[in-house]
Amino acid sequence: MPSVPPFVVPQAEARRLLQQLDVHQAMRHMFRDLARGEAVQPPQQLVEFPNAAGDFINYLGVLAKEGVYGVKTSPYIKKPEGARVTAWTLLMSMDSGQPLLLCDAGELTTARTAATTAVAVEELAPVGARRLAVIGSGAVARAHLHQVKGLRDWQSIRVHSRTLAGNAEAQALLRAEDPRVEVHDSLDAAVADADVVMLCTSSAGPVLDPRQLTRPALVTSISTNAPRAHEIPPEALAEMDVYCDYRVTTPGAAGEMLLAAERHGWSPESIVGDLPGLVSDRVPRPDYSRPVFFRSIGLGLEDVALANRVYQLQCEGQ
Repeated sequence: MPSVPPFVVPQAEARRLLQQLDVHQAMRHMFRDLARGEAVQPPQQLVEFPNAAGDFINYLGVLAKEGVYGVKTSPYIKKPEGARVTAWTLLMSMDSGQPLLLCDAGELTTARTAATTAVAVEELAPVGARRLAVIGSGAVARAHLHQVKGLRDWQSIRVHSRTLAGNAEAQALLRAEDPRVEVHDSLDAAVADADVVMLCTSSAGPVLDPRQLTRPALVTSISTNAPRAHEIPPEALAEMDVYCDYRVTTPGAAGEMLLAAERHGWSPESIVGDLPGLVSDRVPRPDYSRPVFFRSIGLGLEDVALANRVYQLQCEGQ
């Protein structure tokens, strides 16, 4: 008997289905719907566990044209051996109010995070950008590389992480993604003269100060869902052109923005633009007279959009 909704999609199945999707274009379409008022993106909901044992974040979203809404819930659970992070996305029908899909969101999160950064690179990086640096070497970094490798004519792709030196397997995976990859033991060497620097770490504290780059560049950041996590110094925001995924909600969740507002007099009003504005040509592009910073916190709409594409494949028997 054929399976009927609600579909339950474990991680391996989600990975298989995602390989059939153009995740980059799915994110562009979603941000365009948001710009047109055909989607709703509420703020993230952070709930802390008692006794500082961790937290969970709910990422919500509504896609009116698609007739669906949903939520991704992602816990950050502190353990002696290190924090554990999981995520599941629930997709619901706006017509019947019934559940359509429950999907392990690990693969969805990695894919949509990288694709969102790719939309930002596509819109914000100089047309003549040739030097790409990737900080991080795990699955998220590889997904970022996969999404942006064809967006510019990269003449060099440098990768650095604290764990990459001597890790032959990780280096092989990166070079399998793109043979142009050069592994650098030094962060400074990796970012020297870069046009675009993608921060793809799980660090809760700064890993790079964009003000110390040898030339103004686009720096993208995703960080992690640890409380007030950030990959650049908060005080650096005042000296950069700042963009984000969605200016209505990002300043209330991004760690460096919260800290910059509280401690350094920075205002969210200084954000130049966001992805809905960029994909609809409503905000100016940077002139690179100073560094450019793009911050993504991960939107519920991104998860809902991908979950809906996975649901459609399930309905088609793919």
